[in-house]
Amino acid sequence: MSKKAHVSETPATQMLRANKVVFTEHPYEYLEHGGAQHSAQVLGFDPFTVVKTLVMQDQDAKPLIVLMHGNRTVSTKNLARQIGAKSVEPCKPEVAQRHSGYMVGGTSPFGTRRDMPVYIESTVLELPKIAINGGRRGYLVGIDPQVCVTLLGAKPVQCALAE
Repeated sequence: MSKKAHVSETPATQMLRANKVVFTEHPYEYLEHGGAQHSAQVLGFDPFTVVKTLVMQDQDAKPLIVLMHGNRTVSTKNLARQIGAKSVEPCKPEVAQRHSGYMVGGTSPFGTRRDMPVYIESTVLELPKIAINGGRRGYLVGIDPQVCVTLLGAKPVQCALAE
């Protein structure tokens, strides 16, 4: 049996461990702008089960997190309507980094620098297990998607668009 590569702690894994969440670690070779599709491909996962953590903001520049399937995009119009905002747009990378404390490409919804409301595409919650960023580029953790609801208070929304 080969020894698994050890990945050092991140704020995300510290939060998961502190809350006794069972998770699996999946390090991979990070590719700039490769996104969830790349990580799914190299890890042999279905991109639908790899969940992206997107830092967005409303019309008042209030940040929020959207958890979306790796092979879907967010309909910002549908999202804004469902959360009662006038508009929603992705944050610029440096703004997203300031809010989350993570580098873009390594953003986890767990252990963020700021508390932000979290919204999760409702169909993600129907999956038995998801792979989501563990707080570092090239590092996913496998968890039960219900953890996003119990730990983050994620609210289900329907705003997925096929890529």
